[in-house]
Amino acid sequence: MDPVSLSVLESALAGVAKEMSEALVRTAYSPNIKERRDCSCALFDEGGGLVAQAENIPVHLGAMPFSVRAAVEAFPDWAPGDVVVLNDPFAGGAHLPDITFVAPSFHDGQRLAFVAARAHHADVGGMTPGSLPATATEIFQEGLIIPPVKLWRSGALNEDLLRLVLANVRTPRERRGDLQAQLAAVNTGIRRLEELVTRHSAEHLRQGFSALQAHAERTMRAALVQLPFGQWEFADCLDEGTRVQVRLQAAGEELTVDFSGSSPQTAAPVNAPLAVTASAVYFSLRAVLDPCSSPNAGAWRPVNILAPAGSVVNATHPAPVSGGNLELSQRIVDVVLGALAQVLPERVPAAAQGTMNNLTIGGVDPRTDEAYTFYETLGGGCGAHADGPGESGVHSHMTNTLNTPVEALEAAYPLRVERYELRQGSGGRGRFTGGDGLRRDIRVLEHTATVSLLADRRQGRPYGRAGGEPGAPGEDMLLIDGEEKRLLPAKGTVQVPPGGTISLRTPGGGGYGPPTE
Repeated sequence: MDPVSLSVLESALAGVAKEMSEALVRTAYSPNIKERRDCSCALFDEGGGLVAQAENIPVHLGAMPFSVRAAVEAFPDWAPGDVVVLNDPFAGGAHLPDITFVAPSFHDGQRLAFVAARAHHADVGGMTPGSLPATATEIFQEGLIIPPVKLWRSGALNEDLLRLVLANVRTPRERRGDLQAQLAAVNTGIRRLEELVTRHSAEHLRQGFSALQAHAERTMRAALVQLPFGQWEFADCLDEGTRVQVRLQAAGEELTVDFSGSSPQTAAPVNAPLAVTASAVYFSLRAVLDPCSSPNAGAWRPVNILAPAGSVVNATHPAPVSGGNLELSQRIVDVVLGALAQVLPERVPAAAQGTMNNLTIGGVDPRTDEAYTFYETLGGGCGAHADGPGESGVHSHMTNTLNTPVEALEAAYPLRVERYELRQGSGGRGRFTGGDGLRRDIRVLEHTATVSLLADRRQGRPYGRAGGEPGAPGEDMLLIDGEEKRLLPAKGTVQVPPGGTISLRTPGGGGYGPPTE
């Protein structure tokens, strides 16, 4: 296919994925999806290979191909109107709140492609509201596990299966609405693919899928050639000591990413399934080597990931994994970037905040006498780099969500935002200063709430680069009657009385270069 036609097709396919994402956001019920945009959409060829994606959440998009492959392998028989739903981390998923829809696109009775939509649901059951229990020791405590199942067959909804799912969550009305929004997203993708077939042809699209993947592979191989033959190692830890160690070994057009030496999987919810580890690796390599390259299956053919089964970066059943998708993924990025900095020092920034600061609040809304679950991640400081300071108060690396606007938060939940500001001076000092973290204080109103926090970089600090100083660690407080009463556990659950305020102060990014003062 000639380059102009290929470029036009690539833009069209990315546009389909973006429109799917917009359909999901605009029809969702939960603020986590419709306000924070904690969702992702992508297109796949008939074999399940990634072809195009919307610019959504990196940790979703890199892991989603594993879900699509699991769905394809589970069901050799596909028909128009089928929709497979899954969240099982050990069958292609990432963590249980991320539910993925996979649906086929047909033309003239032949399967042409697959469309997929993943969304983070604010509750899927489990031992705490929000389904991110920081004290879980096995996956069964984290929520409802959904293996690949057909929720729709030939367009007909399996009502019994849907009732089973909704019976296991705290907020069934909101979950039903978000599931229907995901259905709207995949149906949007199928319609738009049908229009592309009408405009071009099914054979044109199939050739284009293959050509796009081949082009991405050539682009990645050309980028890898920039690395000299050799190997580089880096390691970092979560606060409780869970170690992630990587060795990059470059050999011309190919790269091996070896995580041998990382900690064994642990009885804490910070383990990552292989899909999450691969997602973090792909993000890091693309960000440093060629940010403009096409993020499809072809780009990762020259990359070999070695992650020992049973380790924290390739956990096996029944390890708890809710925080692997959230916290360990950020540390994987930190170590891959740390290794790349040894060979491409001008391209790699200092460490960003290194956490998603996951906050879940749940209870009974006194306005409706119904259960509610609130979930959000909080931004922090980005690392400074060779060309300037880091950004302040933003999400970084594996997360690409927005905040929950104060007005939307207070309208939807019995909560009040008392304070929301940057933590001035929390970025690491250097020739260029790291970005500042932020402070967000949320008051629980006329009820007792269950509050869970899953965060990191409260002891360890985001590293500086080239002589820059590390960013400030985060801290989390519980305020009663306006006074700081105690430090909240960075990974734990507490009961907050009426009028209590949760105060999260997120880490700053590392500085770059020696301080000039």
